[in-house]
Amino acid sequence: MRLPQWAGALAVKAALFITVMCCALAALLGALVHVSVTNQTVGEARDLALARLADATEAYEAGDPLSAGAGIDPGELPEPLRELAADGQRGTMVADHRGRPTMWAAGPAEGGHALAVAVDYAQQARTIDGLDRAIVGSSALAIGATLLVGAFAVTRVTRRLHATARVARRISAGDLDARVHDRRAGDPGRPQDEVAAVAAALDSMAASLQGKLLAEQRFTADVAHELRTPLTGLHAAAELLPPGRPTELVRDRVAALRTLTEDLLEISRLDTGRERLELDSEELGALARRVVRASGTETEVRLVRDARVETDRRRLERVLGNLVANGHRHGRAPVVLTVDGPVVTVRDHGDGYPEYLVAHGPQRFRTEGGARGHGLGLTIALGQAEVLGARLRFANAPGGGAVATLTLPATPPRRTAAGPRGGA
Repeated sequence: MRLPQWAGALAVKAALFITVMCCALAALLGALVHVSVTNQTVGEARDLALARLADATEAYEAGDPLSAGAGIDPGELPEPLRELAADGQRGTMVADHRGRPTMWAAGPAEGGHALAVAVDYAQQARTIDGLDRAIVGSSALAIGATLLVGAFAVTRVTRRLHATARVARRISAGDLDARVHDRRAGDPGRPQDEVAAVAAALDSMAASLQGKLLAEQRFTADVAHELRTPLTGLHAAAELLPPGRPTELVRDRVAALRTLTEDLLEISRLDTGRERLELDSEELGALARRVVRASGTETEVRLVRDARVETDRRRLERVLGNLVANGHRHGRAPVVLTVDGPVVTVRDHGDGYPEYLVAHGPQRFRTEGGARGHGLGLTIALGQAEVLGARLRFANAPGGGAVATLTLPATPPRRTAAGPRGGA
């Protein structure tokens, strides 16, 4: 039987704990009641049997006939009582007599014989048995009721915890508008428990994170837009410089600044989450060859299995172009682009991706190992892949080298897609 999502390990453990504690408490109280009532009942029967034994002893010593239930050395007398009476002592014992529970009392008689009295103990035995059944029944009823009440209380908590965890997963997936809105946390008049504190802390963290990311996005967009105008003038001025090595250096740096500005603008557009797709049917093999030709690099294209997909050609070319350029810029030849159905891989034979990139994905303006660049190429590739509805993974090959795997969706994405809200 499959439990609901909110009935996880915590609810099961709590139910087991409540059940065990209820059983232990019921067993302890039942044992105390049983022992107390049994001692009282057995004590009353023992006092009655000893009183009748005293009357029978007086009659025996006076030579009068013994009353019913009394006798000398009866055959049904339990052997321990017989030996006790032979030693000159008196005692009592419960045993079966003619199929009925009987309280026996025995004492010494002349000639080493035993004078014994039998008192019917059936009513007292039924009373104790009835008490035991009542204890078991009431304990089972109490355990069941307590378990239901406890399970209801625990599942209310686990539902709230599950809702908090679901919102946390939505936030980690990029939905920074998600909030728990726990009713206890929003009502100061109600008692605040630990779940409400966690929910309030999560909402506060999400709001703070959203504010910081929005500020970062606005800053990126503003910087990119402010740089375009002076860069356009700088580019025009560089074109007017006389030929020479200094002019080539200036034009090269201006081109690098323009590329960086365009990358920042593209990232800012992805951050807004309002990118529109222009879907068309494309053959991946032909598209991969166009990307390699446009890159001007010596990249090997391997076509294992061609596939026709419905995607945004410009964005897909941008993703593959960035992956190929990154392989040549930061890795070593040979760089191989492989098409295997809807899966496209780009592998180089360099030192591989840094550990942080494999674990957490590309980060803006972060490079390691003396690599050149600003860390924006893979960030843009990841953002465009998310817009396409594709999955882009980064790993290191066992034999060395970086491997980027792009898996295109089986069904075409919507024409309006949201990019990464929080950035890569």
